[in-house]
Amino acid sequence: MLQSLRSRLGPVVVLAVLVLAITPVIAGSAFWLDNSIIVAVFSLLALSVGMAYGQAGILSMAPAAFGAIGAFATSIVTARYGLSPFIGLVLALLLPAALAYPMARAITRLSPLPLSIATLLLSLVLELAIREGGSFTGGYIGISGIPPLWFAESILAMHVLSWCLVVVVMVLYANLTDSAIGRAVKTARHDPLRATADGVNVPALLACYFAISASVAGLAGWLYAHHLTYMGPDSLTMHVSIKIVLMAVIGGASTLLGPVLGAAFLTLLTLYLPAAETQGMIFGVVLIFVLLVAPNGVFGTDWKKLVIKRVARNSGAVRPVATGEGAA
Repeated sequence: MLQSLRSRLGPVVVLAVLVLAITPVIAGSAFWLDNSIIVAVFSLLALSVGMAYGQAGILSMAPAAFGAIGAFATSIVTARYGLSPFIGLVLALLLPAALAYPMARAITRLSPLPLSIATLLLSLVLELAIREGGSFTGGYIGISGIPPLWFAESILAMHVLSWCLVVVVMVLYANLTDSAIGRAVKTARHDPLRATADGVNVPALLACYFAISASVAGLAGWLYAHHLTYMGPDSLTMHVSIKIVLMAVIGGASTLLGPVLGAAFLTLLTLYLPAAETQGMIFGVVLIFVLLVAPNGVFGTDWKKLVIKRVARNSGAVRPVATGEGAA
């Protein structure tokens, strides 16, 4: 039991130690605190991809769309109607899940490619709805005047809150994965016939898991909106969704810590890349390299086993061939 607890919560402890070590270093820099909050937001979005794709096998191309639902929900109720951000939080958690569940019931029977295209279409439809929403969504102008969180008004407090939310989500995610539901999801992903024979309603189970991942994305959108205090039609688009999927895949979608570190790597990498075209090219090169060398992501690959296998293969390839009397 102790070994199981250690393996389940080990990545959470590693992340908490890293955040505690970095916080005093960047506490005096508003620039790095702001980037730290953005990394935390993308970590939540990447974790939602890890839940949907890494565990349930649902390749969703709409994590930013679910994040946008949460962001605009809290923006509308707080900036338009003056309600509490906690009401916005409830809506940010429930509305993405309410949309994701029936959608997943319809698409989980599809093969991976049509399924990802269906989620991509959802992202495009949502972008259009936000742009054409008029005064309700802000249209092409967006919504400004979103109130900051009263209990995290300073940027340092927002940094602490953001990473606390990431840690909480990781703890819940780890426990869910190790629970009976999580084991049933793994069985349903790899052997749906066996899961059905065991009495599992596979479409309903995968839809529930997808809805939970959408709620995590909605939480990220809630945090993002109250940090920026502005949401526009270009804030969380389809291109952002693709970037988030890359974060999860490069870090290791099936692992707990991989999506977080993938989000940190790609988000910080963009600070030093000059243009969007260059960023796309670099991201593509990194993705191809990772898929060729480590198909399961950086943290989803057993590097020791991979190196031993490569060494054994190379040593077998250069083994000298016996000739003459030795050959006889």
